[in-house]
Amino acid sequence: MKKLVLASLFTTLLAAPALQAADYVIDTQGAHAFVQFKVSHLGYSWLHGRFNTFSGTFSYDDKNLAASKIQLDIDTKSVDSNHAERDKHLRSPDFLNVDKNGKASFVSSKVVPKDGANFDLVGNFTLNGVTKEITIAAMKTGEGKDPWGGYRAGFEGKTSINLSDYGIKNILGPASETVHLDLVVEGVRK
Repeated sequence: MKKLVLASLFTTLLAAPALQAADYVIDTQGAHAFVQFKVSHLGYSWLHGRFNTFSGTFSYDDKNLAASKIQLDIDTKSVDSNHAERDKHLRSPDFLNVDKNGKASFVSSKVVPKDGANFDLVGNFTLNGVTKEITIAAMKTGEGKDPWGGYRAGFEGKTSINLSDYGIKNILGPASETVHLDLVVEGVRK
């Protein structure tokens, strides 16, 4: 009898669908996602900006966070610091070199769960044609049904990069070496 019960249980487990991550597309059309940055200006104040055009997808599994992943593409030509002449300079070979490297990207390689809704998102960030591993300190901000019949999940994250690591040498002093990135991502389940 035990063998029959075990065989039945084993067959049921094999036939049951595996739990898997849900796939989401980042909601950039509804402007519910942001890629923002700040960098010190000579050590006296902060310059804030954002990238207006980006896209991406992510898979999220709340039962197995380590199985989650994200892929994000950023159009570096869309840099916006609220000053047209400065943005023109940021797009030049002195900084983002958008004619040669018009895209930045992040592709996660692992998710490290932490306490509560917090986790580290580790992956490869490519900017100015250079790829380096970075860690984004992230947290889930919420998830649930939306008023239009869809299902959404939201996250935010922070990281910092050094411009010289990405071949950007036109830096206005040591205080301007580090760029702080803030990411707000809301995805709509596919």
